[in-house]
Amino acid sequence: MTTRRRRRQSGCERESESCWRLSAGATAYNSITAAVIITPVSEVLYRKWRPQRFSEVMGQEAITRTLRNSVASERGLAHAYLFSGPRGTGKTTLGRLLAKVANCGGPSDGEPCNLCVSCTAFNEGRAMDFIEQDAASHNSVDDIRQLRENVVLTPMAGGKKVYLLDEVHMLSKGAENALLKTLEEPPD
Repeated sequence: MTTRRRRRQSGCERESESCWRLSAGATAYNSITAAVIITPVSEVLYRKWRPQRFSEVMGQEAITRTLRNSVASERGLAHAYLFSGPRGTGKTTLGRLLAKVANCGGPSDGEPCNLCVSCTAFNEGRAMDFIEQDAASHNSVDDIRQLRENVVLTPMAGGKKVYLLDEVHMLSKGAENALLKTLEEPPD
């Protein structure tokens, strides 16, 4: 039975109307006009709305203050940082902000400027000296050996080469040992 025939049998006159049979036998009509527009999502929401400055990070004031002080100090940044904590607390966000400010051309008060060439490239996902690797997917000794081979290469943009290993707790024991040497003895 076609849809049109079913609608006529139920008392609906037009195809653009929805019709409900009420218990008393009366028919209720509701004209439906709807449009559904489906557009491809080109950017994941958590990346689109991720904080672009330390001051925008919520709930981590002590950590962001410490990182901003490290950036602004004469000693500068350490060669390695380890962020740990429960899921959703901003570990990856803080790592990305630290990577951005490490190569920022004009940091102010420990914050990235978001205006220089380096910050613009970072915000657009074009930073050549920032390598983010999902350690849950790349957790073998060979993956870490490949990373160690690349660590000794000089930065392309002249700043600092920054590696962010997300989900590092998922590395195999052999991969952890291979990474440990690089963390203990950073390249010059």
